[in-house]
Amino acid sequence: MKSLKKQRRVQIIAVTAIALVLATGLIGYAMRDGINFFRSPSQVMAEPPAPSETFRIGGLVEEGTLRRGEGETVTFSVTDGGASVPVRYTGVLPDLFGENEGMVGLGRYEDGVFTATEILAKHDEEYMPKEVVDALKEQGVYQEPDGS
Repeated sequence: MKSLKKQRRVQIIAVTAIALVLATGLIGYAMRDGINFFRSPSQVMAEPPAPSETFRIGGLVEEGTLRRGEGETVTFSVTDGGASVPVRYTGVLPDLFGENEGMVGLGRYEDGVFTATEILAKHDEEYMPKEVVDALKEQGVYQEPDGS
């Protein structure tokens, strides 16, 4: 009687362990396209990512580089003070997007140009994404906003 109970308990533990490993694997597989790593312009220039890799880049829109092309195509450079990366984006830009303003873009780095599929800009006068602030601080470019 005891051995049957013990055997049943071991079977339940084994099935539970297999189900847990399978569930973890399926969750990881489902999330593989949804995880986008952040890179600063200096990191992109130091180690260019593969053209198939989708990632986020952030920094300040470099002054004098914002150009509007035909239709909704816009080109500009994003910088963290250490390096600049040219960006191409087709679409409607956020209202607060502008030169010397913080931004984060999602896309791919192909042929020396970051082709963005999405552009995010700060959502108020002082906000800047944490990743962008950290990258700018690392380059010694970041200045604390005025307390007024």
